[in-house]
Amino acid sequence: MSGLLGAQTCSSAGEVSDLKSPLGAKLREPLTEARFQQIFGGAEQEPDLLAEPRWSRRCSLWRRRVRACSAPGAWRLLLARLPPLRWLPHYRWRAWLLGDAVAGVTVGIVHVPQGMAFALLTSVPPVFGLYTSFFPVLLYTLLGTGRHLSTGTFAVLSLMAGSAVERLVPEPLGGNLSGIEMEQLDAQRVGAAAAVAFGSGALMLGMFALQLGVLSTFLSEPVVKALTSGAALHVLVSQLPSLLGLPLPRQIGCFALFKTLAAVLSALPRSSPAELTISALSLALLVPVKELNVRFRDKLPTPIPGEIVMVLLASVLCFTSSLDTRYNVQIVGLLPRGFPQPLLPNLAELPRILADSLPIALVTFAVSVSLASIYADKYNYTVDSNQELLAHGVSNLISSLFSCFPNSATLATTSLLVDAGGNTQLAGLFSCLVVLSVLLWLGPFFYYLPKAVLACINISSMRQMFFQMQELPQLWRISRVDFAVWMVTWVAVVTLSVDLGLAIGVVFSMMTVVCRTQRVQCLALGLAEGTELYRPLRESHKLLQVPGLCILSYPTPLYFGTRGQFRRILEWHLGLGGGKETPKTDGPPTAVAEPVRVVVLDCSGVTFADAAGAREVVQLASRCRDAGIHLLLAQCNASVLGTLTQAGLLDRVTPEQLFVSVQDAAAHALERLELTGPKTCTVWV
Repeated sequence: MSGLLGAQTCSSAGEVSDLKSPLGAKLREPLTEARFQQIFGGAEQEPDLLAEPRWSRRCSLWRRRVRACSAPGAWRLLLARLPPLRWLPHYRWRAWLLGDAVAGVTVGIVHVPQGMAFALLTSVPPVFGLYTSFFPVLLYTLLGTGRHLSTGTFAVLSLMAGSAVERLVPEPLGGNLSGIEMEQLDAQRVGAAAAVAFGSGALMLGMFALQLGVLSTFLSEPVVKALTSGAALHVLVSQLPSLLGLPLPRQIGCFALFKTLAAVLSALPRSSPAELTISALSLALLVPVKELNVRFRDKLPTPIPGEIVMVLLASVLCFTSSLDTRYNVQIVGLLPRGFPQPLLPNLAELPRILADSLPIALVTFAVSVSLASIYADKYNYTVDSNQELLAHGVSNLISSLFSCFPNSATLATTSLLVDAGGNTQLAGLFSCLVVLSVLLWLGPFFYYLPKAVLACINISSMRQMFFQMQELPQLWRISRVDFAVWMVTWVAVVTLSVDLGLAIGVVFSMMTVVCRTQRVQCLALGLAEGTELYRPLRESHKLLQVPGLCILSYPTPLYFGTRGQFRRILEWHLGLGGGKETPKTDGPPTAVAEPVRVVVLDCSGVTFADAAGAREVVQLASRCRDAGIHLLLAQCNASVLGTLTQAGLLDRVTPEQLFVSVQDAAAHALERLELTGPKTCTVWV
């Protein structure tokens, strides 16, 4: 039942106390901010709440840095920057070593075919995918904080890097290149891919130097999942020419997915029956094996290595049947042994690849930190986002010297590492040993591997990303705004490109945050009967409201975007605008509104205020003073209070009008109202 239960005239404070409420009970003296600082803030704290002088804060900061420049400080810095120094002394060799070894070998076996497959996405020879599966993994083992994170080649990054490589080093229009010309083209594309990796690594190191790990909070989960799901569709479409044996040029830029589909459909009659058969058989083996690994994850001691089995079977079949010479099936060819000579990328190309390196750096950071955080929460340890910036920045920068393309954490191999029993970063060393053995000794066994099989591995590895769309119904039920962010990002990625889709998704996600701050309602509070708690008047339990007293809670930051809304809401409640003489109420329409004489503004929800918002509060204080309304501010945090003070708030109000809690401010307001005569107490349900 809702409505006005009763109204009575209270001629004294004693009559007010008859209402089973602490309204009239004076439990203690109201505690203002100034009084709080005098009691608890130290003897030298000024009552006007002025912040510590800036020069004093800087001196304190420099003193702490000087103290840190010592042997213990250097050791703490070394521990922070080399995580193995922290976890290796506490490594449980008997319990963890076998799991790390099995998981590392399993992931290394998968790295070999996937590395070569993702190299084709990057438009570089397959062997460079093996290099990218070795150097970054080794470097992350030394610098990373994600114990269960597996790094290396990632389809989304390979696709983005491949688009940049195709734009920087396009294939000649003629198409028919000699062997020497093809080698020169490959060398130029490898240099371009390494330059992109160098640029993205340098950007991440710059972000680390500026301690911008907090940027991971701006890449929301719907944006990251929609990005990877949309990129998976790009990978699928980009591999169709290889599946069908069609020598089509790669489409880049906006609408590349639709251009590729149109080119494939028009050239479909020219597809190669041999490569189409190889692709169909490969998918017929890989997809069921992936499904078995997922369904019987808990029963299998290690996942079935479907990729490596498929690679061996296809290589043997191509060798025995001479498919490369009889049916012109494209094969991997000779994998050079050993490692390439370290070579600094062409620095003159860096300005050209900066626009490509920035989104790659952001995607690397977003995917890696979000994936590391998921498993850190699951296994109860912490991940340092700034250290992750350093780890992936160094990993991309150093590996680019060995002709590696951009790399990051990978979804499939991380899940595989956890399922295989991996416990720490030590599993990365065993993975490196497997890739190293291929680079040094086992490379010739992959000579006859058809490239169509690598395309099938690319497509089958996207399974987990495609299935992210199954979460959309649940996301719709939980948050329509997050659902809209997911859909806008996905459509932008699929329609335009991965980097533009990421930019649109991030901007749209931030706009939803801004729009939600614009729609926050200012709540009028009343005292819950029999308690000291102040609740919104629209709630269904009994609340007490004193005429002439208005208690408002503004639950959003106060900045230039919300100052207009703040002004309109306060005018609406206090009757300050448009010639209104009576305030609005949240009670029943039969209630008699009395002009507000005291207003309490609960600032606990105002997390920050900028200069425009602070000036709006100062102007509100001036207007309230001119209208004869006593303004009280409660629960301002130190940052907001400092901003308001700098804006001149203390020229409009006294420190005695700033209170630690809403209860103290309300008690002071009641005392002030009692001095002006009898009041009518209205009880609401």
